[in-house]
Amino acid sequence: MSKGWRKISTAIFIALLALCVFLAVFNSASGSYTAESVAKAYNLPIGQSMFENQSIVGTTEPVEVPLVTNFAFLSHELQAFDLQGILMALSTGAVPFDFTTVSGEGIDSYGNVVDVEGPGFLTYAGDKLVVKEPDNYVWAYSTPYKWLKKTASGVDVYENGKKIKSVPVDEIKNLDYHNDYYNASTIASWYNYDAQEGSTFTLEKGMAGLSDGRNNISSTDVPKIFGQETVDYASEYPTGAPILLYASNYTEQAGEAYGTELGSHPEYGDGTREINARQFVDAWNGTVIPPDSTASGKDYVYFESASDASAPGGSAAHGVCPSARALRAAVTAEGFDLPVGMSWDEDAVLFGYNPAQDITVYNNHDYPVKINMWTEGEGTGMGIYAQIVRYIPND
Repeated sequence: MSKGWRKISTAIFIALLALCVFLAVFNSASGSYTAESVAKAYNLPIGQSMFENQSIVGTTEPVEVPLVTNFAFLSHELQAFDLQGILMALSTGAVPFDFTTVSGEGIDSYGNVVDVEGPGFLTYAGDKLVVKEPDNYVWAYSTPYKWLKKTASGVDVYENGKKIKSVPVDEIKNLDYHNDYYNASTIASWYNYDAQEGSTFTLEKGMAGLSDGRNNISSTDVPKIFGQETVDYASEYPTGAPILLYASNYTEQAGEAYGTELGSHPEYGDGTREINARQFVDAWNGTVIPPDSTASGKDYVYFESASDASAPGGSAAHGVCPSARALRAAVTAEGFDLPVGMSWDEDAVLFGYNPAQDITVYNNHDYPVKINMWTEGEGTGMGIYAQIVRYIPND
């Protein structure tokens, strides 16, 4: 490098440094913007979930503003020694908006999400825009996003609260709506035998009432943000169930296992009783209950009826009570209340309560818990066990 070029380079560097100092002292542009005014001007999705490197304005190109009224925004170009950016600004008369003037954690000067682990979300912190990292635990309640509504002539299909089409009765059997738990035959059976006019059948579930205050999430976005396993879990449980969407920095701590035996009551059919006991275990095994939340067992679990003159209607799902006693022991030992739909009697499940969807357990901890249930052996000597697993946050 020649002496002349070194002198020119030094002069350019000193000039740029002086301009940085000048702009830092006389930065008037930042005072003309607020987080709320920027959010309104660029229609920023406050409350929307966001990930690392995502733009809060939804574009891969920098947001540009007139240089003449935002000359101070050259400062972050200068501080980054972005000579090309400076030349572009001077030649085009437009300069990238410096988001550091209105933002805090999780957002860089170009409006991109940075240093955020997991699914964060755009929000306000005081007078700043921030992308907040998820809490240790994020949960919500499943809510219908796409559903059918029975009418006098067929079904109406709704999506996000809007009717999108009507389907006549004779075409219901041809509907192409299905997952692991329902199909066109299930829907037709619901229409013909279970539903009354105005009844609804949920096809897809979104998430509402998120614990950290972020926006509700559509059924399309749930797997994108929180994974397909969340969709699979929610599809197993009744609409409105609490769903743990995200958990991090915690340790699983297993509580004591409580067990009982199926026993024999041949008057109700021990084979049927064993089936029902196992169905109860399937309905509750793996159920995760977020903090301060109430959950039931799985949907789409069915029980066999046995004749019982003392039961309303003359029949009952005998065999569920031994499993219910194991669950009752585990949750009450944890300090939870007696589950709704149960009693302290040997016949633990109250008449009129579906052992899967109607019995509910309330988690009074400030962290999630999971219910594990399993069986050992078979026949009348089959062992039935329940255990609470605590998701203890790491301090």
